[in-house]
Amino acid sequence: MASAAEQLAANVNLGAFAKATELKKRIWFTLGALIVYRIGTYIPIPGIDPAALADIFQQQQGGFLDMINAFSGGALGRMTIFALNIMPYISASIIMQLMTTVSPHLEQLKKEGEQGRKKMNQYTRYGTVVLTVVQAYGIAVGLEGLNSNVGSVVIDPGLFFRFTAVVTLTGGTIFLMWLGEQITARGVGNGISLIIFAGIVAELPRALASTLELGRTGALSTLLIVFLIVMVIGTITFIVFVERAQRRLIVQYPKRQVGNRMFGGESSHLPLKLNTAGVIPPIFASSLLLLPLTIANFSSQGGPEWLTTVTSLLGRGQPAYMFLYIGGIVFFCFFYTAIVFNPADTADNLKKYGGFIPGIRPGKRTAEYLDYVLTRLTVVGSAYLALVCLLPELLISQYAVPFYFGGTSLLIVVSVTMDTMGQVQSHLLAHQYEGLIRKSKLRGRTR
Repeated sequence: MASAAEQLAANVNLGAFAKATELKKRIWFTLGALIVYRIGTYIPIPGIDPAALADIFQQQQGGFLDMINAFSGGALGRMTIFALNIMPYISASIIMQLMTTVSPHLEQLKKEGEQGRKKMNQYTRYGTVVLTVVQAYGIAVGLEGLNSNVGSVVIDPGLFFRFTAVVTLTGGTIFLMWLGEQITARGVGNGISLIIFAGIVAELPRALASTLELGRTGALSTLLIVFLIVMVIGTITFIVFVERAQRRLIVQYPKRQVGNRMFGGESSHLPLKLNTAGVIPPIFASSLLLLPLTIANFSSQGGPEWLTTVTSLLGRGQPAYMFLYIGGIVFFCFFYTAIVFNPADTADNLKKYGGFIPGIRPGKRTAEYLDYVLTRLTVVGSAYLALVCLLPELLISQYAVPFYFGGTSLLIVVSVTMDTMGQVQSHLLAHQYEGLIRKSKLRGRTR
């Protein structure tokens, strides 16, 4: 019986998908946009010797540049127009969110609804351009100082190369920012997350092949590779379990009499996710580490001694890197949770509609209780994110396993997949409701 019911549900979903023309258009648009993104990761900036650049990245394999290259979908390793990927936009978003807590003007814009959100998005775009120009110039200067075994990375160093590199990299990031917004508006899911997701997934076959090659040459033992596969499967299962975990608070609505009829008296649940911040904290923490260290790592060869020391201290598996990474994750867990969920507003809405949590007085006491529960959940959620992102990092630093099997990349892939599937399910349900409404209207006319 269970299998028959599941088959029937699958047939219904397939039938609904076949009729949901709007959803199919959104999916095709998303796929087309991601294909455009992948094509751009193979268009190099002018003036780069690809053989010399490949030799440099071969020497840096397993290091910090390898992590940046993972988020860019291999674009940094090929030094293409999308080498900076969407990271400057994420950094600008972080700065803008932080500024709302100290700037009364930005805080007021945040409360002005759609108009204020558009204004803040405009400020974020301006900040993205500034950060991208700074990072692009740092990369251009750093590339000029890089020399590999086959020669210099830059064919013709000079002011013209720096100008073209800055313009190309800045234009690529701005295009990706626009493309992500288009995916969000006209496609399926969060466009920025899908771009990062596409970059990681596109490089997974190469990472798997390199891991198997390490096993073939004896650099990694067969037992370690089997353990790595089991760890990845276990991590994915753990991520799915925690991401779906909720704390459901019972909300009771009192009975009220209107005329001769009795309304209310029912109870519902207020779901609070264990990980309210989602995949944002690891991305934010990584992007903040990438912002100052992109230039530092490229400039470490031939640069001042203190810069070389900082770069080595913040390398993969180093205590300073681990400490900053965990601190960033924990901070952004609490910070982003405070942004997306306001206990005072939720308590006011419950009081407005007559709802209350049993045993808790409406109003201020409800807000304090929600804040207490949410804080405890965020502590557990931040510990979960730190564990998922840190343990694979230790394994990667010790055995030079490709970064794509790390906790951050797995967390992004699994979370974005779940969010995208949720978006698809929402569109399917909306399409089914629209069909039911149209049928009811037709029946009403025939009568």
